[in-house]
Amino acid sequence: MLVLTRRANESIVIGDDITVTVLAVTPGGVRIGIDAPRDKRINRAEIVVAVGDANQEALHASADASAQEALLAALGRRGPERESSS
Repeated sequence: MLVLTRRANESIVIGDDITVTVLAVTPGGVRIGIDAPRDKRINRAEIVVAVGDANQEALHASADASAQEALLAALGRRGPERESSS
């Protein structure tokens, strides 16, 4: 990881087309501006993690539901077992 010190109104340039500028520094945090082409996706890390976690949960729920449906279908094809009455 590259660590740089910047003050308000100072920037860093990433590649040929991305500029990150420190807009303000307050006790509550740092405000930054990012100038990048529209085709570049820019997301906060916690959002990327949350979406990934939600996708994994959905995948597991879907797999569980598919397994249940397959099991029920297999049982349905075999038919319920019944006791014979004499």
